[in-house]
Amino acid sequence: MDAFQRIGDRPVSETTQRRVSVTALMTALLAACMAFQLNASMLSPALVTIEQELNTTAAAVALTQTAFFTSAALFSLFLPRLGDIIGRKKVLGGMLAVLTVGSVVAALAPSVEVLFLARLIQGVSGPTVALSMIMLRVVVTEPKRYGTLMGIIAAVNGGIAGVDAIAGGYLAQNHGFASVFWTMAVVGAIAAALVIFAVPESSAAKKDKMDWVGVVPLVISVGTLLTAFNEAGKLAAANWLLVAGLIVVAVVAFTVFWKVENRTDHPLIATYLLKQRSTWALLLTTLLTMTGVFAVMNGILPALAQDGVVGFGMGAEASAWWTITPYALAGLVIGPFAGRLAGSWGYAKVLRIGTIGSVIALALMLPVVGSDSRLGLLAVSILVGITYAGIGNVMLSGLGVMLSPKENPGFLPGLNAGAFNLGAGLSFAVIYAAKTATTAADGSGTEGYYGGIIAGVVILALALAVSFLIPKPVQAETVIEPKAADAGDRTGSEPVGAGTSAR
Repeated sequence: MDAFQRIGDRPVSETTQRRVSVTALMTALLAACMAFQLNASMLSPALVTIEQELNTTAAAVALTQTAFFTSAALFSLFLPRLGDIIGRKKVLGGMLAVLTVGSVVAALAPSVEVLFLARLIQGVSGPTVALSMIMLRVVVTEPKRYGTLMGIIAAVNGGIAGVDAIAGGYLAQNHGFASVFWTMAVVGAIAAALVIFAVPESSAAKKDKMDWVGVVPLVISVGTLLTAFNEAGKLAAANWLLVAGLIVVAVVAFTVFWKVENRTDHPLIATYLLKQRSTWALLLTTLLTMTGVFAVMNGILPALAQDGVVGFGMGAEASAWWTITPYALAGLVIGPFAGRLAGSWGYAKVLRIGTIGSVIALALMLPVVGSDSRLGLLAVSILVGITYAGIGNVMLSGLGVMLSPKENPGFLPGLNAGAFNLGAGLSFAVIYAAKTATTAADGSGTEGYYGGIIAGVVILALALAVSFLIPKPVQAETVIEPKAADAGDRTGSEPVGAGTSAR
């Protein structure tokens, strides 16, 4: 290729061309992550509207949300690996196309049963963020620059500055729930087009066959485990015999998966990788972090804001402005800085700083409970946004890419995405179990809020302890020689496996 090419009348160097390429890539990947995030968060304020318009129950509508997150977790287990083999652009573009179809089906849904099916279809987009980060790593190999751009993607995945939830509430209230899904469909279609036309194709250097035999028992194992957690979250109303049965099925299916992977020549996940500290320590940290934070920020704190007896008595929209919006906005602002800092300080070190901050932030919620300080409510929302959405979430997502081995770059980001979704489901089961167990018999008082928040603090403290076991991703924190980086980019095959200092 010539050293210079002309665009219009202006000569453009290869360096400038790469900048344009990265700009286009980031635009496409951010659009993809926004499309997924809208599916994850935009619907929350519209749940009551769906219940009314489809003439169904709150439990049935909540089940459609469970369907989406469960589907997202399951597809995250194997689609990144499929992208390694057949091409990540193909897989991400296909995921967004399916998401768009699911959004259209949901917008036209005449019943909650059809909506349930539509949400399952939309869940195919589950590993969008994981694939986006891998694709970004192919093009951007300089540690600080990658950290900054990765931080932007991860921060968007934490919430689009809270606008997504507010827009969902506005659309549902003024135009019906279908308008929310039509919006998702439009964004999904735009994102799919951008990925198809602006993103370079990449795949693993070594392209093995897809291990579909291993996919089946793994999906069954994780799916039944998620279903068991969701059922357990019903507490007194739960069918505990069903929970026990599902856990048994999960264990049996995982045992089958382990044996299949040990016998196949092209495993979906080589079992020796699961034994490595870089795998299980990261996944356990992600699971515990999400379990400790997610339900507190998306359930306990908004409920406290809307509680007219012992809380602040806000409406649903006002509570979003005081809790979810500042939380998401703080994460969006801090994420890129945290990513850049990780390139020089170290991902694991910055993760621990964020987790310590999250523990402190949740603890500071305790004096807000029972007070009339709206500024206190706002302050803790912003603080959790900085420490978790802006730092912890970004570091956990980045480590999934950085610690993944060269021979199977998609496996750890996919499993980590599954851990995020599993933690989200487990969070509502555990945190609300603590809230229910500590609530007064007549339902009054602040004890339940204290119980839920304290449970979150304890679980986050466990996540912090486990995070010290995560090894250092060496290449992610050192300067890569430009020629080597360019050579890797030109092959279009595998980025860079970051490697670790300890396994």
